[in-house]
Amino acid sequence: MTSTQQKPAPVPVAGTGEQRLGLVPATALVVGSIIGVGVFSLPYSLASFGPISLVAMGLTTVGAVALALLFSALSRRMPAAGGGPYAYTRAAFGNRLGFVNAWSYWITAWAGNAAIAVGWVYYVELFVNRGGNPAWSAAIALVGLWVPAVLNLTGLRAVGAFQVWTTVLKLLPLAVMATGGLLFVRADNFVPFNTSGGSSWSAVGGAMAICLFSYLGVETAAVAAARVRQPGRNVGRATVLGTVASAVVYLLSMVAVFGVLPAATLADAANRASYASAADAVVGGHWAGLVVGLAVVVSGIGALNGWTLICAEMPRAAAADGLFPARFGRLNARQAPAFGIVSSSVFASVAVLVSFLGTSGATVFTTLVLMSGITAAVPYAFSAAAQLRWAVRDRHALGGAGWVRDAVVAVVALVFSVAFIVYSRNSAAAWYVTWGPFLMTAVALAIGVPVYRHQRPYMTAAPPDALTAAGSPDATGRRGEHR
Repeated sequence: MTSTQQKPAPVPVAGTGEQRLGLVPATALVVGSIIGVGVFSLPYSLASFGPISLVAMGLTTVGAVALALLFSALSRRMPAAGGGPYAYTRAAFGNRLGFVNAWSYWITAWAGNAAIAVGWVYYVELFVNRGGNPAWSAAIALVGLWVPAVLNLTGLRAVGAFQVWTTVLKLLPLAVMATGGLLFVRADNFVPFNTSGGSSWSAVGGAMAICLFSYLGVETAAVAAARVRQPGRNVGRATVLGTVASAVVYLLSMVAVFGVLPAATLADAANRASYASAADAVVGGHWAGLVVGLAVVVSGIGALNGWTLICAEMPRAAAADGLFPARFGRLNARQAPAFGIVSSSVFASVAVLVSFLGTSGATVFTTLVLMSGITAAVPYAFSAAAQLRWAVRDRHALGGAGWVRDAVVAVVALVFSVAFIVYSRNSAAAWYVTWGPFLMTAVALAIGVPVYRHQRPYMTAAPPDALTAAGSPDATGRRGEHR
């Protein structure tokens, strides 16, 4: 930006009295954002692949843990960098790629909320609208989007308390299935292992792309770093603790569900509330499924609550840097970024309505899931690339063990991020359904082009990371400079 170009008025930010999250609510934010309804709807979406999906879930877990370690390391390098993946990419590669990642991640947040809301409806309809009337299903999904939006508008304290309690409640059905459910596993339910009709490799790859959605959220503490107390200490710990806790219950409970019900049963639309169906099969009758369903309803609201916060926090960070319009950074009287909350909820609502007007069943949920995965994998990959760039640059300052650790974690995270993008395709004969997630992503990214062009005069210089600011040589050998 030249000195003759006009800068916008400063984005109002909260002062020292701003509410902040401690370690427990920050960890709850990670767990609550990871564990929404994605895992509870996964067996239904993965049933076409069969039990081989468990291999995909295991590999996805490796990638998720690598991402958690990646964001933990990056949060130590840039402790107060609100915006997480966006902030890291911008510091490493400048404003242009910073904007691409900010816009892509914002799409992840609101499209992911739409997917969560659609999956949430599966469990709400255990109690109401049992006939699955599409109009009522859409209305229920909209309620799921806007109740958390209203809660977020009331301020961070209410959001944090709600997140802790809903996280505790959502872990109960997963913990029960991950322990007691394993006692009812039948080996013959794992045969045939691959029901996709394709090779094992393609089945694992396709299932991994869907599984990724269940781990979206590993970065949420980093995204909300500006709202976390002692971010240099708490963001990394919350990220790793939240991801590992989620991974344990995920893997054990998924083994239980696939072991209790055969893939053909899980693929039946009548069993799209997979965990409830598995609970009924274990106990007999329907009461256990209803209890699980109620817990998942609470879980979904908790996830939507956390992701609504993220929907607003990343644009807020970008607005402070001039990459997003200034109104995204303005706080209301309760210190909440109201415009970001409302606009994200509007976009998610549109996505929900379009979904229910189109193809029904698993394809609706899966397409939104894959779109969210693509747009999340882009900033994940660039964050890994940023870490690699800095690891190579700072290899002497980090020492042998530190350099190897950062480089290995970044490479694993990068490989998994690229793989998630490559395999994010629907299984369908019609090309527009197969490539639907990519087409929707392309349209959403294209909308960002005029926004970028409008904001270019207002963008501030990208900041250095902590080691560059301290005088470590950057990739070009110059000290203290990073554009």
